[in-house]
Amino acid sequence: MKKTFVTLEKLKEIKEKYPTPFYLYDEKGIRENARRVKQAFSWNKGYKEYFAVKATPNPFIMKILKEEGCGVDCSSLTELMLSDRVGFRGSDIMFSSNDTPDADFRLAAKLGVIINLDDFTHIDILNSLAGIPKTICCRYNPGGIFTASNGIMDNPGDAKYGFTYPQLAEGFKKLIKLGAENFGMHAFLASNTEGDSYYPALARVLFKTAVKLKHETGVHISFINLSGGVGVPYKPEQHKTDILKVGSEVEKAYNEILVPEGMGEVAIFTEMGRFMLAPYGCLVATAIREKHIYKEYIGLDACSANLMRPAMYGAYHHMTVMGKENLPCDHKYDVTGGLCENNDKFAVDRMLPKIDMGDTIVIHDAGAHGHSMGHNYNGKLRSAEILLKGDGSFQLIRRAETPADYFATLDFTGLFDDLKNGKK
Repeated sequence: MKKTFVTLEKLKEIKEKYPTPFYLYDEKGIRENARRVKQAFSWNKGYKEYFAVKATPNPFIMKILKEEGCGVDCSSLTELMLSDRVGFRGSDIMFSSNDTPDADFRLAAKLGVIINLDDFTHIDILNSLAGIPKTICCRYNPGGIFTASNGIMDNPGDAKYGFTYPQLAEGFKKLIKLGAENFGMHAFLASNTEGDSYYPALARVLFKTAVKLKHETGVHISFINLSGGVGVPYKPEQHKTDILKVGSEVEKAYNEILVPEGMGEVAIFTEMGRFMLAPYGCLVATAIREKHIYKEYIGLDACSANLMRPAMYGAYHHMTVMGKENLPCDHKYDVTGGLCENNDKFAVDRMLPKIDMGDTIVIHDAGAHGHSMGHNYNGKLRSAEILLKGDGSFQLIRRAETPADYFATLDFTGLFDDLKNGKK
């Protein structure tokens, strides 16, 4: 059984001011988790977590992580702009993109961030646009099937990202000739992994590759970015990653592979989004409709516009019917949203306590890739984001969208001037 980080009484207080649906984030949990991650890799003096902005691009959340010593990983021009506005500077920003537009490269270079090139051809493109900076990173794709102790984890050979090894070796040689001095290597081989073995297995692949590059090209890798991919237990019965154990196993690989090669100063970076935020955010909704046909349905005031992972991936998100945590789960429901799409379901055949209209429903582990993946299909509007602060107070950190927001890109037509002017 998963427990919520917020009480029904607190939710009632919040709902008096901000109607559902809304996202709620746990500041205390975010800070504690960031500190655990930092502790796990404290053995590496250059360590830094670069939070994946795409997971939760909210300036208030990003500011909390900045205060905890994190950097940010950006993948687009607007994420770079957001990070700059929050106060991240230079090497505190990692820019990892693919099919990268010229404007994105130009802004990344202007801000002096660490640019992580996704393809061999990007060397010449970046050089022509802004020149090659002193510090540069390249993304490695080893191909094949990536396995760890718990079996097949993913298929890098089928992914669109990164350099092959021959391209990587040739790329670093070329970058040296173009003036680069400090080199980094990055790889992302699996997403939302279960267990503790992913980072240690990935680290061994990258550490051995760094040694091979040193011998074959003379390039010295000064930092290695393990990227993201560390998962969270969406289901109650799933294993919760022991990040301290993960850090210890990466250290073991570091000491076995890099240190004997005189590479004991290589900094380790991580780039987590899901692990940093998912358990510390939830979607709060209200049961507003019920339907009794071939199945039993409960309709919420939220839909996949608010959380699309279940509709897009069939992803599991645990649910708590607030105030009924100790009642038997003896009713089988499909829990739905109001989109004109049959996959707009937060749960299928889920056993829950009897749900009455007006019940508050908490959808767990939505703090990453939740609000950020929202959409406006069917003219649905994205919800507010609220921060539950460490002292128990709460703060609006993103207002809910309004019809005026939805029609804003049509403001040149004159059709919606009444909305723009605050009229209904």
